[in-house]
Amino acid sequence: MAIWGGLALWFALPGADGIRTTFALGFVALGAGSLLTALLRRRLIVPLLPFAIVFVALLAWWSTIEASNDRAWQSDVEMLPLVEINADVITLRNIRSFNYSSETDYTPRWYNKTVDMRQLDTLDLVAVYWMGDAIAHTMLSFGFAGEQIAISIETRKEQGETYSPLAGFFRRYELFYVVAEESDLIGLRTSYREPPEDVFLYRVNIPRENIRRLFLQYVSKINELHERPEFYNTATTNCTTNIVMHVRAFQERVPLSWKMLLSGYFPDLVYERGKLDQSLPFDALRRQSHINERARAADGADDFSRRIREGLPGIP
Repeated sequence: MAIWGGLALWFALPGADGIRTTFALGFVALGAGSLLTALLRRRLIVPLLPFAIVFVALLAWWSTIEASNDRAWQSDVEMLPLVEINADVITLRNIRSFNYSSETDYTPRWYNKTVDMRQLDTLDLVAVYWMGDAIAHTMLSFGFAGEQIAISIETRKEQGETYSPLAGFFRRYELFYVVAEESDLIGLRTSYREPPEDVFLYRVNIPRENIRRLFLQYVSKINELHERPEFYNTATTNCTTNIVMHVRAFQERVPLSWKMLLSGYFPDLVYERGKLDQSLPFDALRRQSHINERARAADGADDFSRRIREGLPGIP
């Protein structure tokens, strides 16, 4: 409790680093001192009572921290997407399509697009690795008769912020659904980040009606976040757990697995469930689904999405 409270104060308390450090270390010291006193005196209630009172006060403050859409955002997450539905006609607003020179040097471009739900016929899973096999960033790409709309569930960072998995446990970042072209989301990771991240693309084999249900789940969440912002959480509300949450909204039985938490193994889990190409063992499928060279060769091309899929297993 002392360690959690100290981290909560450090990551979520407003103010300068010195102020946050003082409160965080003071809270940890109070907890450690109370526990040590209780052990030495072999009594619990009196020695731990001061810490318990302060901890309740901390929880009361913690409950007042609310997510917001009104902050000084970094320019790559500045525009919230919004979706308008008119029968089968879907209008996507604030689609991101940046022209990158480097990860931090880019020309912003946001635009709107109208798609026909009746043309939504494919779903691809994109897994991005940058720190070993256990951790990956997962994205979905929806195909409308060959025209791709990619959606990435990320943190919405403020100006000057950097991403920290530990900070993600403590209401530091808002949840953000990036709706973008694949040349943006994939090209950024393969061609402009240093070092480049390893990107794998898999065709997901599920019925078309389920692809459309999943897309509508995404649409619903995107519009919900526009009205009621939420916090990102490294463990429970992230790029992979939210995919599972959206699937469970229309599919009754989605068995839990540790591979949902260790997101690097999520494609392996989808393969085990029979939803990826089964003509190859997974290790071979994974090797052939690595698209970094294709993406670099297609950088800047109008047919980026087609070129990165040429010859991939399970994709005509």
